[in-house]
Amino acid sequence: MTAYWIATYDEVSDPGKVAAYAAIAGPALVAAGGRFLARGNPEQVYELGQQTRTVLIEFPSVDAARAAHDSPAYAEALAALGDGARRDIRIVPAAE
Repeated sequence: MTAYWIATYDEVSDPGKVAAYAAIAGPALVAAGGRFLARGNPEQVYELGQQTRTVLIEFPSVDAARAAHDSPAYAEALAALGDGARRDIRIVPAAE
């Protein structure tokens, strides 16, 4: 079943570290079967109105998304990010 990796950035303290992370993470996640569907700041917000950068990546399954996160290639991206951002990542299965 398809799964979605949803990342929201609550705070970016070092844009340079985020850029270094993205340069490594993007190719690592694509190589692990991910497909970027959306990324960036919202064009419109409702309810809480949080202007947080959001990234949405589609994976073939929850297991594939987990494996991507736990891979050595993605660990390298996380090392580059370090304390450059505070964010939340969720892996959510597609609705049936």
